Amino acid sequence: VQLQASGGGLVQAGGSLRLSCHASGVNFRIKDMAWYRQAPGKERELVATITSTHNTNYGDSAKGRFTISRDNVRRTVYLQMDSLNVEDTAAYYCKTTNWGRDFWGQGTEVTVSS
Repeated sequence: VQLQASGGGLVQAGGSLRLSCHASGVNFRIKDMAWYRQAPGKERELVATITSTHNTNYGDSAKGRFTISRDNVRRTVYLQMDSLNVEDTAAYYCKTTNWGRDFWGQGTEVTVSS
């Protein structure tokens, strides 16, 4: 299983970014997917999840500002992030579980400047 995250970068507060995570080596269509983030000096936290049936759930920090979606043809999960603020600065990771084991992408850095 390989997860390749991309789309991070530097953005001003109030701006938007869209992260992508492409999956290979797994039956993507039936897998629940998730985005997590980890800021410097902080624990990794859940940002959003999307099930194989497109049901979504969000962490408190993401509600109303972020949108998770998936494209099963492209085997990709997305995280649209709007109204970004400096507290969103973190490394963002995608995750899935296969055969009871968690697989993580390499992380993509998001930096929000004030």
